[in-house]
Amino acid sequence: MKTQKLLLAIFLLLTITSCTQKPNADPEYIKEIEDWDNRRVERLREENGWLNLAGLFWLKEGENKFGAANDNNIIFPSGPENIGVMILKDSVVTVKINRGINVINNGNAVTEMILLDDLSGNPVILQTGSLRWNVIKRTKGIGIRLRDLNADLVKNFKGIERFLVNEEWKIEASFDVYDPPKKILIPDIVGTVDEELCPGAVVFVKDGKEYRIDAIDSGQRLFLIFADETSGVETYGAGRFMYVDKPDSAGKIILDFNKAYNPPCVFTKFATCPLPPKENYLKLRIEAGEKVWGVMH
Repeated sequence: MKTQKLLLAIFLLLTITSCTQKPNADPEYIKEIEDWDNRRVERLREENGWLNLAGLFWLKEGENKFGAANDNNIIFPSGPENIGVMILKDSVVTVKINRGINVINNGNAVTEMILLDDLSGNPVILQTGSLRWNVIKRTKGIGIRLRDLNADLVKNFKGIERFLVNEEWKIEASFDVYDPPKKILIPDIVGTVDEELCPGAVVFVKDGKEYRIDAIDSGQRLFLIFADETSGVETYGAGRFMYVDKPDSAGKIILDFNKAYNPPCVFTKFATCPLPPKENYLKLRIEAGEKVWGVMH
């Protein structure tokens, strides 16, 4: 009898808890976040999204033979065995394609050409079969980012688990301008550190305490890289990202943590994600936005 009463009490407690765990927001706002999330998932699935990455290879100075054969300097996971050679000289990459191998750029067959990198604003993208690749330039060096448009992850991706939408995490914040902008160090997942100019900090109050997130100017918006006390537990251990509009005429910013999202390194080991600067580790549990996806890299 005691056992039955105990089980009934546990059942009632679970029922009450599940009934109270509902989104804390009005329906219009919930739909706004759901639409934002759907667009986010679709961007991940696109040809230039993060789900189809299949390789990241750093070039050495001189010749870099590439293809699927094991005797290449750069070994692609599939495709022709010996595609050609990429030559790195004085930060310029030239590709030469082997005779009989069909590699195209913008619909045209390629035999030899200079490969502009991703920071040029007009990167050259090469393709053979379902594989696409281009040159990327980072602090670590110059590399090749490879994509497979038929990647299993693109086909099988089901979305990202999220915290329940909670409008309490949509906060009116202020912007503390740094004049002049200060320099902050941004480490990345591949072990290098970049120096960025920080125009100011987004300042907000939660539960009576003030918190600050140093921002990076991304042009039209501010980019935030932060970690909090959910990092490494419910959320990705290396932090999350957010974009926010720049302050309005009154110096106010809407800081919506329901739109906090995972860095691409959550989905692939072939991304070069920035990590939060030391200033942006918050002693706060931000139970909003995306939770960690899959196995943390």
